[in-house]
Amino acid sequence: MTSTDVVLVERAKVGNGVVATVILNRPEKLNALNKEMWQRVGEVFQELDQDEDLRCIVLRGAGDKAVGPGADISEFATMRNNSEQATEYGGLMHASMQAIRDCRHPVIARIQGLCVGGAMELALMCDMRICGAGSKFGVPVNKLGLVMAYPEVEALVGLVGPAVALEILYEARVFDAVEAKDKGLVNRVVPDEEVDAAVASTVEKICAGAPLVNRWHKKFVYKVAAGAELTAEDQAEGFACFDTQDFQEGVMAFMAKDKPDFKGN
Repeated sequence: MTSTDVVLVERAKVGNGVVATVILNRPEKLNALNKEMWQRVGEVFQELDQDEDLRCIVLRGAGDKAVGPGADISEFATMRNNSEQATEYGGLMHASMQAIRDCRHPVIARIQGLCVGGAMELALMCDMRICGAGSKFGVPVNKLGLVMAYPEVEALVGLVGPAVALEILYEARVFDAVEAKDKGLVNRVVPDEEVDAAVASTVEKICAGAPLVNRWHKKFVYKVAAGAELTAEDQAEGFACFDTQDFQEGVMAFMAKDKPDFKGN
């Protein structure tokens, strides 16, 4: 484990690779997001992006009470008290959220307890979200006179569509895990005591696949979702896997009715 106080990173060996767990670590504040935490989240995900040994990343909050309740309101008077301060602070937030989305490796949000405001926005940037049945979601920012800025709105609309996004923002309710699943915010809801097992099962499945292929699929899915025009180079990248050793390993293992031993090359 490495510690930067407000953000912890734990690593575990899985097969030929490594899984990193990023922990939002302010349990005394239910992991409320402050400026230091936003800064470190971005730095940590940029560092993890460069780690060739990684197969998957799990993002979670310390303890089982919350991923987080949102922003640390105590900072508003000194750090987010006008549009100039808010623009600077928002730039930091958005850079950190983008670092999660831009990370090459699969990222899973492990959700238990409160996942509200900025914590939900972080979860939106992950590739999958698995939550306990007792989890709570919402973005009640209009009760503070705050706007959800474009980067967060884009992620929310991308998951649930305009009508449901506006319902969440207009009504500013905190809602349960079943409703979150119905709205398309989460992939899976399990009993609270089974959250870790469910996340571990998903991580194991991801790690059993060829890591280069997982990275390519992540890149392709988000490029298509963004409506980006595909170049000839993009199209050709869809066949680059045929030149990898993992492709040869996968085919040979399939023919031999054996499990492939992917190395990530």
